[in-house]
Amino acid sequence: MFLGTGDHQLDSKGRVILPTDFRQELGESFYLTMGFHRCVQVMSVAEFDRLRDQIRQLPADKALSLQYLLISPAKLVSPNSQGRISIPQKLREDAGLSGEVTVVGMDTRVEIWDKVTFTAFMEEQKQASVKEALELLRL
Repeated sequence: MFLGTGDHQLDSKGRVILPTDFRQELGESFYLTMGFHRCVQVMSVAEFDRLRDQIRQLPADKALSLQYLLISPAKLVSPNSQGRISIPQKLREDAGLSGEVTVVGMDTRVEIWDKVTFTAFMEEQKQASVKEALELLRL
């Protein structure tokens, strides 16, 4: 399970260091792909395979859309000796990553966000979705 949020620096070559505990859980190699929001998703090989299997079970038109969005941009990566992973340029551009990024543990996956974008997204969530969810939980 991936938990926690931390700020990191994307270097000039598009590399970022993932937290050690995240790297250990992800394994020697893992996948990067577009996120469900404007971010990059990081998934273990097993989680990515599970996602692919689920997509294959969908009606053809919906499966094809998700294959274009999630499967086609995916890249299998391995951390270097310093624990850095290289995020492909296209994924960085599509997610708006440069400079400071926020790495977010999301249970079965990790997300890498532009820090400013993530901060704004969290403010939006606090304003709307979280209030409704807390009311449903009666908290």
